[in-house]
Amino acid sequence: MRRAPQRRPGATVVECAFVYPAVFLVVLGLLVGAAGMFRYSQLASLTREAARYASVHGGQYAQEMKVTAPAPADIYNNVVLPRAEGFDTSHLSYSVTYGSTNMPFHTILDSNNNVIPVQNTVTVTLTYQWVPEAYLGGVTLSSTSVMPMSY
Repeated sequence: MRRAPQRRPGATVVECAFVYPAVFLVVLGLLVGAAGMFRYSQLASLTREAARYASVHGGQYAQEMKVTAPAPADIYNNVVLPRAEGFDTSHLSYSVTYGSTNMPFHTILDSNNNVIPVQNTVTVTLTYQWVPEAYLGGVTLSSTSVMPMSY
């Protein structure tokens, strides 16, 4: 003997009322997280490009080409700003730091007064105050790239 299934009018609506908001929040969280990862990837790429530009346009390049070596503001204006697509540049800050000089090598003396050449590096740091598209508050993204001076 089998009982006839009971009808439960409205059960689907009640279940959906609990499940749909949770699913919506999970999907929204995934989208905002993916957008943040994409924005950080853009920032890291931009930092590497700026560090590469600074490493090959240092003091030796300037001497050989008879131009002035780029200042941090020049690196920002020539590399970062043209490639900062999608960034609100008012929320973007930067710092460019050379080793002891902006030349590829400098020398130091060891304990026996021997001259040792040491390769200089350039460090570029970009910081971006990212406000997610869902307006859930700001997140500070920061990327640092260190490259040896190569020209």
